[in-house]
Amino acid sequence: MTNFKDIEGNCLTPDQETREFVLNHTMLRVKDPKKSLDFYTRVMGMRLVRKNDFPGGKFSLYFLGTFNKEEIKTIPQNNDDMRGWALSQKSILELTHNWGTENDSNFTYHDGNQEPRGFGHIAFKVPDVAKACERFEQLGVTFQKKPSDGSMKSIAFIKDPDGYWIEIL
Repeated sequence: MTNFKDIEGNCLTPDQETREFVLNHTMLRVKDPKKSLDFYTRVMGMRLVRKNDFPGGKFSLYFLGTFNKEEIKTIPQNNDDMRGWALSQKSILELTHNWGTENDSNFTYHDGNQEPRGFGHIAFKVPDVAKACERFEQLGVTFQKKPSDGSMKSIAFIKDPDGYWIEIL
């Protein structure tokens, strides 16, 4: 096991002031919200829990999450309560759509996996990687890496409609 005290830059005892900090969401910019929402809800099983339009800025935000049956019951139906609830969740995916990009055939976002490299991927834990990959194949999902490729046989990488990589583990 790694001795984390030997890793340069690692703070073994975070400041008390950070004890209630929670990673709430990750944001991805998307070209076409219809394609992205279909992918993340139908293919990946996420649930859209909030949408905000900003006409002045000409963009929309879509908030999605993975919730079990009990958690779904706690999702507020009232828009006023939704903001606080959404901000209290962990692992929310925020899709940001800048209006009009869906109509530009040359428009793309940088996925972070081409030069210059930066952002790499998000990941989904699934009960059975092989079964999930069979389903993805049937749905026509693009693979970056299948479980049979390379030396890491227990994971796969698929791509969303904007080319962002998603690790399946």
